[in-house]
Amino acid sequence: MIVNFSDIMETHRVKTCFTITFTDEQYTRAKYYVEDMKRHPNRIFWKGKEGKTDDELIIEQIAHRILSGFYNDDPLTAGRHIMRMDSTATR
Repeated sequence: MIVNFSDIMETHRVKTCFTITFTDEQYTRAKYYVEDMKRHPNRIFWKGKEGKTDDELIIEQIAHRILSGFYNDDPLTAGRHIMRMDSTATR
């Protein structure tokens, strides 16, 4: 029996634009991370990242860490990094 998960679970799509701030230290750390990932071209990190510049990859890494909570020890810290968020939901 083949199960189509889209028939089982309703999904939603949200397009969100964040305005974030980051420190020089966070930029440097993300830059080293991207440089390390270049040595491992078969990692999942690269899925969907074809053709992106190093700066785009670095900024994506910073945003990922901020939004995932890596830099947020407490709720007030998150508020310092995420300055604005605009979202649009579609079905």
